[in-house]
Amino acid sequence: MRKRYSTGGIRKQRGRWMGMWWVDGRRKSRSLGLITEMSKTAAREAVKAIVIEENAKRQRHRVWTFGEIVRDVYFPYYSRKWKASTRENNVSRISVHLVAAFDDRELSSFRRDELQDLLDRKVKDGLSFSVVDHLRWDMKQIFDMAVAEGHVQRNPALLLFTPRDAKKPVRRVMTMEEVQICFGALDRRERLIAKLAILAGMRPGEIFALTWGRLTDTYVDIRQRVYRRKIDTPKTDNSTRKAALSGGLRTEIETWRLMAAETRDDAWVFPSERMTPLSKDNCWRRSMLPKLVKVGLAWANFLVMRRTHASLMKALGVDGKLVADQLGHSLDVSQNVYTQSPVELRQAAVNQLEKTLQVH
Repeated sequence: MRKRYSTGGIRKQRGRWMGMWWVDGRRKSRSLGLITEMSKTAAREAVKAIVIEENAKRQRHRVWTFGEIVRDVYFPYYSRKWKASTRENNVSRISVHLVAAFDDRELSSFRRDELQDLLDRKVKDGLSFSVVDHLRWDMKQIFDMAVAEGHVQRNPALLLFTPRDAKKPVRRVMTMEEVQICFGALDRRERLIAKLAILAGMRPGEIFALTWGRLTDTYVDIRQRVYRRKIDTPKTDNSTRKAALSGGLRTEIETWRLMAAETRDDAWVFPSERMTPLSKDNCWRRSMLPKLVKVGLAWANFLVMRRTHASLMKALGVDGKLVADQLGHSLDVSQNVYTQSPVELRQAAVNQLEKTLQVH
């Protein structure tokens, strides 16, 4: 009687156990031992071990393509580490820009210059510095994995660089006067949302995922965010934090609470008409952007608001570590990415240096 398993099959033949398995559509078999000397369980284990060894040999001698290593090894492994939002972005970027270009190419055929040529082309196609830099890192990490798996001997992407002429974003921030104009232009709900971004340094996903139970007299206990209508954990470990609230902001929150339809601990602070978290995109597009367009602040989106928080706090002389903790960033990211120093402050600083050195 013959029995087949995904790890191989066994059958009796002339007093012996015969193991059977498939390789590339072809059936293979081997005698495992006498039925009188080997149990059925032992026979199954024996053919399973043979199949495992056969597969290991095939993997060692398999000629891998770029698309195969990405789909079969890279994505499955790193998906265990990435958050859902990160995975969606990474899989899309790598599939569109890298797999589409190199899908059937053998891993061993790649050379450094052609990978650099790809980055150069992406810059000419108009992709931003950030996207091209991510692609550079993606290729390095994919080939690092290929080297670790023994599929190639060296990493051709190791020395790649992001072209200098890649478009870098203009990281604008609002002045104190522009912040006041912003607050004055918005209606009550949108003004409170903007203040949570500018005064408390919160991300939009954290703001729209706020429930009343996470608000205290002095801080917001940030433990969740909403991303593409899904409730998720904060972006990083640093993002899970207690963001301090200013006195005036606490007063506005309490005023908003008095107007809320639901104030249970698990009720949303900013609910939609269906009592789900308010959509960031809808709120911005329908309620905030039209108001800001009228006062010349159409560019002052949520990212600008958080950057403004970091920059104004620095201008006020607030310790950088305090600002980083409030934003939910590392100190390096807070200082080097989010914080922008006005030229007036820098001018005052160099004047102070000149005065200290008594240069005439």
